[in-house]
Parts: sequence; structure tokens; C-alpha cells
Amino acid sequence: MLDKKTREEIISLIKREVVPAIGCTEPVAVALCVAKASELLRTLPEKLSLRLSGNILKNAMGVGIPGTGMIGLPIAVALGALVGKSEYGLEVLKDVTPEAVEQGKRYIGEGRISIKLCEDAPSNLHIEVTAIGAEGKEAKAVISGAHTNFVYLYDGTSVLKEDSLHKESCKEESKDKELNLAEVYEFAMETPLEEISFILESRKLNKAAAELALRGDYGHSLGTTIRKSGEKLFGNSPLAHIISYTSAACDARMGGAQIAVMSNSGSGNQGICATMPVVSFAEDIHADEEHTIRALVLSHLTSIYIKQSLGRLSALCGCVVASTGASSGITYLMGGGYKEICASVKNMIANLTGMICDGAKPSCSLKISSGVSTALMSAMLAMNGKCVTEAEGIISDDVDRSIHNLTSIGREAMRETDRLVLEIMTCK
Repeated sequence: MLDKKTREEIISLIKREVVPAIGCTEPVAVALCVAKASELLRTLPEKLSLRLSGNILKNAMGVGIPGTGMIGLPIAVALGALVGKSEYGLEVLKDVTPEAVEQGKRYIGEGRISIKLCEDAPSNLHIEVTAIGAEGKEAKAVISGAHTNFVYLYDGTSVLKEDSLHKESCKEESKDKELNLAEVYEFAMETPLEEISFILESRKLNKAAAELALRGDYGHSLGTTIRKSGEKLFGNSPLAHIISYTSAACDARMGGAQIAVMSNSGSGNQGICATMPVVSFAEDIHADEEHTIRALVLSHLTSIYIKQSLGRLSALCGCVVASTGASSGITYLMGGGYKEICASVKNMIANLTGMICDGAKPSCSLKISSGVSTALMSAMLAMNGKCVTEAEGIISDDVDRSIHNLTSIGREAMRETDRLVLEIMTCK
């Protein structure tokens, strides 16, 4: 068993990366930064000037904002100033009311908001907000590197925070414990249950989001469509249940439902994707609480590990990462050990590498459904002794090397893809 200090470090890492969030994390992070700048100004800003990295713009353009019935950044910005509270973190917009939405619409209509691309953004995740008061007083807040990571704060009189991350071009350097898959597996399997049972909160929140969507009409209603019409094609099967539950939770989140989901590595969709396939499969096979907890920890921590080398935002769709975590959890629930989990991870990488991220939007449920169906297939292959070999594509014998092959493609080789995707999205 890992020593207590190492377990505590990993538990702390999970608790930092697996947190509740209301709405898509990119516009919510913008709203959080606006809320902080407004608080520093100590009055409702007359104007708000924003400079955002390309990946923030990409992920905020087409997604519903909770409680508003509206899409995109302007309403998130307005509500961040009007009712946002920075102390809420990624739940910054939980106090939104219909009255606040109407006030926000007026704020937008008065031309108070300016949003521009930050051409020299030092990080893929970079948000600069300048709040301007009635007499020209300015306050500024900057988030960079992570969705809640304030690197610069100025209240109009003095600089309250200016850390080295901001000064040194906001390099995304993780100070978290560096993991490998063997350690992830050992932690998930051997840590005393009482130390990791908190992960069940992800089941509670994300299942509630799925059930909300299955009762309503959110996004493209993929979860509801599979549930109502898919039985003829999919049958009443674990595959159908996994797809409908997971895509439904995404439908709710991308459709602007005012409900919290449990995120992973700064992404609600990744949190959903790491949670709901495991939850659904565990329910179908009547897994006990211990196996469910350990499978969820394995899934979430595998996703965190992969994201450590990929980075917060990239051209690679996050469902590739989270579905790989889910496949690990499902393989464990099928009775697999470390050997089979390594095989499922390699099978996933061989299949889904290259799926692009073209922003957060309702159709993310389609990509998620592709990811989680592949997760089940990869687990089945692994349990039948089948694994993609090092003679095939980017797969190496070493599972950690295979993971880093995946993330280097997403982080480095797909930069031009990312630039072109943003250009297409903004020039339509």
C-alpha cells in the first residue's frame, strides 16, 4: 500500500480537480474573473474590457449559460458583474434570477462589454478583465493556467497579487504530484475506503443532471432520444444505458440547465464522462458500494493523470481523456486487474486519438457518446485478452509512454488544428 503521505497528496489532488461546477467551465471562469474584478472595483462597472485566449473563446461561443436561456459570453460577463460572487468559485453564477437576466440583457444592450482575442496570451487558458468605474477608476483581475487560478489582482490603487506565473508568461507548470498508471491503480485499489468515499458525490451530482435531462428537453436531447427510441437498435443493454445516461448529463450542462455537475480537471463534460459510464455499468451489474467507489476513483484519477501532460485546454477533445478513465473503471468492474486496465487504455488511445475539440456546445453529447461506447468496447477487448500492440500506430509496450504519445499529439502536433478551428468558428 502507498504510504499515508503519498495517499494524502493524491487525495488532495483529486479534491482540487474533481469539484462542482454550474455551467460550462470556460464562460463560468470568465464570469468568475469578471466577478472578482467587479468586487475589486467595489461598484458595478460602467464598462468591462476583456481579453481572452483563443481556447477560452472557442469553448464559450456556443454553450448555454445556466438559468438564462441564452448562449455565449456576453450574458455570462454581465451576470458575473451583476450577481457573481468570486467566493463561489466555479459556482459563481448560482444566484442568477430571471430579474438578473433581464438586467444583464440591458447591460449588454447599453454596449458596456468589450471582448477581444488576446493575441499574445501566455496560456491556452487565459482571461484578463478590466472593470472601469464611473470616474475612470480601473480594477483588474487575471486568471491563467487553470480555471480558478488568479495570477494578478489590482484594485485601482495597489497590486494585491502578482505571482510568478503571470510575470513569467503564465507557463502551465503543474506543481501537483506526478503520477503514473501503476500508482493510479495502486491508489484506487488499496486506499482505505473511508479515505476515498467522497468520490460518490460525483455520482450524486452527475446522475441528478442526467435524470433532469431525461425528464426534460435540453440541448439536442441525445440522452432522451436513446432512452425513448434507441431500444430497437441498441436493446435494453448496458451500452444503451451508458450512452443515454452520459449524454443526458451533457445535454443538461450544455443546454444551460441551472444544476451543478462534478467536473474533472476544469471540465464539467470530462467529469460527466469519467463518472456516468462507471455509475451506469455498476448499477447494471449490481456492483457493491466498494467496487463502485474504487472504479470511480480509478476513472477520475486516470483522467487527471492524462490531463497533467495534455494541459487544461487543447485541440484534443476532452472526452478522449475522460472516456479512457471510464474504460479503466469499467474494466475493473468487469473483474480486470492492472494488466487488463493497461490494455483498455491502449485500446482507447488506438481508437480515439485525433478527435478534435471545436468548442463547448450542445453537440458535445455526440462526441461523448462516441467516447463512452468506445470505452465499453475497449474494456471488452481487454477482458478477452486483446490489446493493440506496439506494432500499431502510436501505441508503445509501456502504457505510460502510450499515454504521453497521445498527449504530445494533442498538446503540440495539433496546435495548428486548434488555430484553424478557431478561425473557422469566428469567421462563419
